[in-house]
Amino acid sequence: MGIFIHIHLIAAIAWIGGSIFMFVLGVTLLDKEKQKQVYPHIGPIFGYFEIVSLLILIGTGTLLIINDGLFDLLFSDESSLIVETLKKKLIIVLVIIVATIIHFIIAFRTNNKERTKLENFISRGSSLLIFFLNLFVLHYAIMIRSML
Repeated sequence: MGIFIHIHLIAAIAWIGGSIFMFVLGVTLLDKEKQKQVYPHIGPIFGYFEIVSLLILIGTGTLLIINDGLFDLLFSDESSLIVETLKKKLIIVLVIIVATIIHFIIAFRTNNKERTKLENFISRGSSLLIFFLNLFVLHYAIMIRSML
């Protein structure tokens, strides 16, 4: 099972690193014309890369939870620090997944098209939410690993 933690870490680095890159790109690339030149090219590549990373994270995360004997504890009445921390992490992961789906629907539907103000607000808002929630997931992951 040792290989899955390494795959999980690599996927987490890709997911969070990509999130940080896109956040920095969004903050620094303020020229609308440059955005129209850049985003249609890197957006789809980044999107598919992130989908693969997220699927790997979900798969290996599930295997790690099962392997570490935490799966049954998640659905029991037992209350321990590790179970409560894992539950918090999984709730945030669920919110990230929903925000990612919303963001990708808007991004793929509007690629090379002009977005409405609402689409732009939701897309940027979901990106920002994903970015910050990733930091919390990372924090809880470190806490969980230190407890195991």
